[in-house]
Amino acid sequence: MAMNKAIMDANVLLALIDKKDKWHHDAKTIARALKEKDWEVIYLDCVLNEVVSVLGKRLKEKNKLHYFTELIEKLEEIVSEEDIEWLYPEVPDHYGEIMKLIKEKEGRLNFHDALIALFAKEYSIDYIVSFDLGFDGIEWIARIGNKKDITAKGHA
Repeated sequence: MAMNKAIMDANVLLALIDKKDKWHHDAKTIARALKEKDWEVIYLDCVLNEVVSVLGKRLKEKNKLHYFTELIEKLEEIVSEEDIEWLYPEVPDHYGEIMKLIKEKEGRLNFHDALIALFAKEYSIDYIVSFDLGFDGIEWIARIGNKKDITAKGHA
């Protein structure tokens, strides 16, 4: 039986490492279910870029930058360098498609989201683990936003 594959989005990854995130409990439940059902989770360079940027901004706004290193180390425990799919080198070849998709979705997708969606299409990855409803408008990818989606959408 083929293993289910899902791309991990930044908002779920952020919620996994930040216990104060409003989605922390949901993210942990989803991560546990993915592991139990033996899903392959795909981590993209653009997602890690977003996680690090948002985390830094969030902690700076709350005057808690002293937690930054601790949370980055949690991120590194979840995602090792060997686990990262590197998309940035492909951006010049897909720039036109990225911009076309951004315009088609009228602002519901940012640049990274469009890049993620096109990666999923190119590599026949049917799922994204995300709390971002913007992915619901992408015909070729199904969003996993809770534990029930894993059983409902997967083969296992």
